[in-house]
Amino acid sequence: MTQDLNQMRDHMLTAIAAASGLDALDACRVEALGKQGTITALLKTLGKMTPDERLVQGPLIQGLREAVANGIAERKATLERAALDARLASETLDMTLPADATPAGTIHPVSQVMDELAEIFADLGFAVATGPEIETDWHNFTALNIPETHPARAMHDTFYFEEPRTAGDGQSPSSDGDGFADDAARTKRTLLRTHTSPVQIRTMLSQKPPIRIIAPGRTYRSDSDATHTPMFHQVEGLVIDKGITLGHLKWTLETFVKAFFERDDIVLRLRPSYFPFTEPSVEIDVGYTLVKGKRVVGGAEPDGWLEILGSGMVHRKVIEACGLDPDEWQGFAFGCGIDRLAMLKYGMDDLRPFFDGDIRWLKHYGFSSLDVPTLSGGVGA
Repeated sequence: MTQDLNQMRDHMLTAIAAASGLDALDACRVEALGKQGTITALLKTLGKMTPDERLVQGPLIQGLREAVANGIAERKATLERAALDARLASETLDMTLPADATPAGTIHPVSQVMDELAEIFADLGFAVATGPEIETDWHNFTALNIPETHPARAMHDTFYFEEPRTAGDGQSPSSDGDGFADDAARTKRTLLRTHTSPVQIRTMLSQKPPIRIIAPGRTYRSDSDATHTPMFHQVEGLVIDKGITLGHLKWTLETFVKAFFERDDIVLRLRPSYFPFTEPSVEIDVGYTLVKGKRVVGGAEPDGWLEILGSGMVHRKVIEACGLDPDEWQGFAFGCGIDRLAMLKYGMDDLRPFFDGDIRWLKHYGFSSLDVPTLSGGVGA
């Protein structure tokens, strides 16, 4: 029996070593270790042996099985290594060819909407203006007819920069205890702009009328929840010319909203409101319809209204603060949140993911670099 097992092992190992490929090697495995294999049949005979016979034959059969299994594993590794070497020798890679991989980056919805706004208003004759994000108190508040006691100046709403103290005890002389010695010092204090309206002031100071601009950019307020963030994006528009009326404002906003949402059945509602820098002031609501329980902007017969922007005729005091004669020059201004426009147009219900940097959200809501807004092809994707 021992001699037969040794002959069987030599025969099987010879066949395994001679296997020219993985298919031939697998045939050897099935013949020896398969369900109907030779070694499998020998293992089944152990149950019919006496304990003494099993004590002698068991280790021999198990040794045969182990030797054949190891031989198969070694031959398989040799064949796979030879196949890999042959493939590497035959394959070539031209490193000068351009890569075919699709770019992983996407255009952020805010950037896309900014481009859409610029395209729409450029067609209406508006230029894009920019200004510093760190502003002076005068440009951000005083020139816009916002008095000292207005709630927008409160520290809980505005990010002020700490001013250097000049007094020896760490406090500047001040009659009201706010750390500023006089009104001149107060107007020089700096802050993170709370709106892009200071760009309007800087434009009126640096350019002669007529003026038609939009001012998109980042703004900052101390607020954070599902619909507010400490930093958000805003766009404001300004027109200064002779003979400007509220009718010009209404037509401009209707044209803008219809082009942005790419629907002709847009209905706007103007409501009286109050802003220190405009008089009269109006809030603009857009009609929406309910589609499968969701609000969709548009519809000749709205199911409800959504506030989208504030606007009004530029206040006389603002025009005077910029060195213009309000009896000669009039104008209108408007402003809205770019993030909110993106949410309404592209079906987003939470503002916070705009700033989380989650690649999954960006891939879902992001735009291709080829999605360039055009009035002929559509400003949206």
